[in-house]
Amino acid sequence: MDKATELRETQSDDTSTARKVFSRFFAFFLISGFCSVLYEVIWLRLAMAQFGVTITMTSTVISVFMAGLGVGSWAAGKLTKRLERGSGFPRLRAYALTEFLIGIGSLVVPYELLAGRRLLEAAGLSSSLGYYAAAGLLLAVSLLPWCICMGATFPVAMSAIREHKIEDRGRSFSYLYVANVLGALCGAVLPLFLVELLGFRSTLRVGGLLNLVLATWAFVLSKQIQSQEKRSVGVQAQPAAESAGSESARLYLVLLFATGLTSMGMEVVWIRMYTPYLGTEVYAFATILAIYLASTFFGSFWYRKKNDKAGDLSTVLWATLGLAGLLPLLAADPHITHGHNMLRTVIGIAPFSVLLGFLTPMLVDRISGGDPDKAGSAYAVNVVGCIVGPVLAGFVLLPSIGERWSLGILAAFWFFAGGWLAFQSSKQGPGRPIRQVVFAGSVLVSLVLLAKTRTYESRFRDKIVLRDNTATVIATGEGRGKLLLINGVGITALTPITKIMAHFPLAFLERPPERALDICFGMGTTYRSLLSWGIRADAAELVPSVPAVFHYFHADAPQLLQSPRGRIIVDDGRRYLERTQESYDVITIDPPPPVEAAGSSLLYSKEFYAIAKRRLRPGGILAQWLPNGDPAVQAAVAKAIRESFPQVRVFVSIEGWGFHFLASESPIPNRSALELAQRLPVNASTDLTEWGPYSTAEEQFNGVLKNEIRVEDLIRKAPSVPAMTDDRAINEYYLLRSIGR
Repeated sequence: MDKATELRETQSDDTSTARKVFSRFFAFFLISGFCSVLYEVIWLRLAMAQFGVTITMTSTVISVFMAGLGVGSWAAGKLTKRLERGSGFPRLRAYALTEFLIGIGSLVVPYELLAGRRLLEAAGLSSSLGYYAAAGLLLAVSLLPWCICMGATFPVAMSAIREHKIEDRGRSFSYLYVANVLGALCGAVLPLFLVELLGFRSTLRVGGLLNLVLATWAFVLSKQIQSQEKRSVGVQAQPAAESAGSESARLYLVLLFATGLTSMGMEVVWIRMYTPYLGTEVYAFATILAIYLASTFFGSFWYRKKNDKAGDLSTVLWATLGLAGLLPLLAADPHITHGHNMLRTVIGIAPFSVLLGFLTPMLVDRISGGDPDKAGSAYAVNVVGCIVGPVLAGFVLLPSIGERWSLGILAAFWFFAGGWLAFQSSKQGPGRPIRQVVFAGSVLVSLVLLAKTRTYESRFRDKIVLRDNTATVIATGEGRGKLLLINGVGITALTPITKIMAHFPLAFLERPPERALDICFGMGTTYRSLLSWGIRADAAELVPSVPAVFHYFHADAPQLLQSPRGRIIVDDGRRYLERTQESYDVITIDPPPPVEAAGSSLLYSKEFYAIAKRRLRPGGILAQWLPNGDPAVQAAVAKAIRESFPQVRVFVSIEGWGFHFLASESPIPNRSALELAQRLPVNASTDLTEWGPYSTAEEQFNGVLKNEIRVEDLIRKAPSVPAMTDDRAINEYYLLRSIGR
């Protein structure tokens, strides 16, 4: 064989190897994207179980996760630059190592979080500031190393692509980005079914196994390529394609920061705007995330199909982007009644997300030209925006100016960018009039949307509306028809059921009560009933603005708020029980409806009952309210309580729906309605009968006692269903079960 033929065959082999590497990386990043979203969702849930369901804790977890991605992307970019200069270590093998570490980390994190909680318990921190600071440090130690590995995958993979002389290496970031977003879309949907079938920890193991398979696959591929290259001309690192000049690169970095800030900031606003239509279930939040990711994927795929020059950074693009950012105002307007709620969500979210999906990979490609170091730094800037956006929207904009103007401010950046670019181009000569007309028209339409569309609370005439970093609270209605809505979802009404939650367990105690705790304040009815006994009463409420509307529902609220016997704690009820040193005669729990609400299982689980037992005095009673639920939910809650307490009694409510569970370490006496009524102080008796349906305390109690059922009857409805635990959230994940019915 002559030299020319041998060279042609070698070049052909190199081309074949390059294509093989390129195609495999799409599969790699598809799997990697799936796993990363799976980890983010489940790690967040595990952290909530260990450290609390507060917005501060949630923001801390997400910030640590995103910070790890940014640090990993930046650091890996610098590292690959050094590797390309002098190391013979194959970059594909380095990529395999990062995926291997991620897989190991996924399995280690649950144990790290559990160890962190035990450290906090041992420290005995009672102040919120100290608790959050310590919890944040423990979360960083637990999550950051593995998130750094996730962030490293982009630069390391780009370095491997460049190492093998792949033809399209100048746009390698966008190629990997498309695959990663598609995988993330799968990660937003498929784990919903896995969690229902397997629980959180086993689903996490599925992700870890996928990462380990991915690492093995990449390592084997590296070995195969190394074997082929032994008979090939030495492969040299190829120079990157042309990247943007320094002035353009600075502009692109600013825009990348803005894409991260506005996309993640708007996601926070979207959740609050669309909760009244989609609800508070995990499937509702997954729907918003899936629409966002699907739209981002289509935008990125659209960019990949175009040549790079198709992404003209013109005033038209920015004006369109700004206008798209305000479409949720129209789509979520409650006075527009036509169309399904899902259609509202798609119209509001998809256009903006498609445009950002086009823009983000395009900007990174232009900055980097395939250089992993530049791409790593650029992507890190985008991630910094992703950290700032939710903090700005959730803690500054929404509490102070609401959803409408929060969107307006986030969208305004893109109009500002368009106006600035138009001004810059006008200095270089006359521009295209059509662009100026489109820009002006988009601004005009946006102003109309801001001025004319209405927010969800506008549908109520008499109301109080308060906003904080957790939720939008609406108190509305008249008389007994008053309602409390949190993010547009009805939480409770003025019903004797909430009075029974206090009076029933207190009347069953063997000794006179001294102190009680109400978890989930709501309208404050149960808290008010506890105070009517003349005892000390505490109430834990997650949403800061809820106690501020107490007076709307009860005329005596101002006096009760001044009572030295009462105390309202703004905190997650479960977290409060973990860190307090107080003990109680009665703990009554009324989790937020519906029974399927995201995160509510943490107030029905065996782990929660174990915490509550430590805070009950000898002979104390835990009173758990369960607002119906399907047979599986009823059985899971009943099993959790029965396996946690030796003494359990269950009663259907006075209105014929929902269940009162009374649970104790000591026998619960079998008292008659008359005996229970005789134990009430005068004020408590008056409070119990205030709203009927019966006129005496004895009749009220009898209306509940006559509806007693056995806990075994609830378990028998679904005997194969496991007890509710932090790992098996039976009430929250039900889609496969509902399809089977």
